[in-house]
Parts: sequence; structure tokens; C-alpha cells
Amino acid sequence: QVQLAESGGGLVQPGGSLRLSCAASGRTFSNKPMAWFRQAPGKDREFVTAIRGADGNTFYASSVKGRFTVSRDKGKNTLYLQMNSLNAEDTAVYYCAAGLGSPIASTIKLASTYDYWGQGTQVTVSS
Repeated sequence: QVQLAESGGGLVQPGGSLRLSCAASGRTFSNKPMAWFRQAPGKDREFVTAIRGADGNTFYASSVKGRFTVSRDKGKNTLYLQMNSLNAEDTAVYYCAAGLGSPIASTIKLASTYDYWGQGTQVTVSS
């Protein structure tokens, strides 16, 4: 059974940093696409960032580009999200996702691309 377990969320002050982790178990995703999405209260789930399996290319939402960095440790089957310069608009539940396909740039940002999802971890940015 495939499981994705996020960790690292919490309360942080504006301008601060957090590092989220997503540990996958049940199968390896080292050469598969993985992503982070987030959902703020009262809003739809939105794409944050993804890393493609085949070539390791990364993709970011414009709202986080330059502040967030996605990476993966293939040996640990783990995805990371380093978040810097956090602001109140980053407050949300952050979800890890993993897919089995080979998405192109236009589809890697779609939730429908991913086959497995974690339970989410809360990130709150507040003073």
C-alpha cells in the first residue's frame, strides 16, 4: 500500500522559513513526478511546485518562484520543500502528491496528474 507522509509544518513568523518533507512508502517514486499542492481556507487546492521524474526538471507557481525550492532524495524516497521568505498568503495545508506517468510541462501542474496524495501538513504564517 502506497503512503505519503508529510511532516515539517507549523507556525512561523512572516519572513521565516520552513522545510517540509514527504516520505513515500509502498513503492519507489525516484523516477516519477512528485509535487506539492496547498489549500488555504475557503480556497481551492492549488499547485505549488513539482519535480519531474525523467529529467528532474522543476516547476513552480509564480507566487512562490524564487522563495520555495523543491528537491528529492531518491535513496530515501523522500520529497522536500524548502520555503523561505514566508508571508501570510502562504498559510495553507500543504499536500504531497506522487504520480505514475510522465507528464509534460502543461500537465505536471494539474492535480489530476497525480495518483497518490498525503494527508497534508498545516503551515501557518503569523506574527
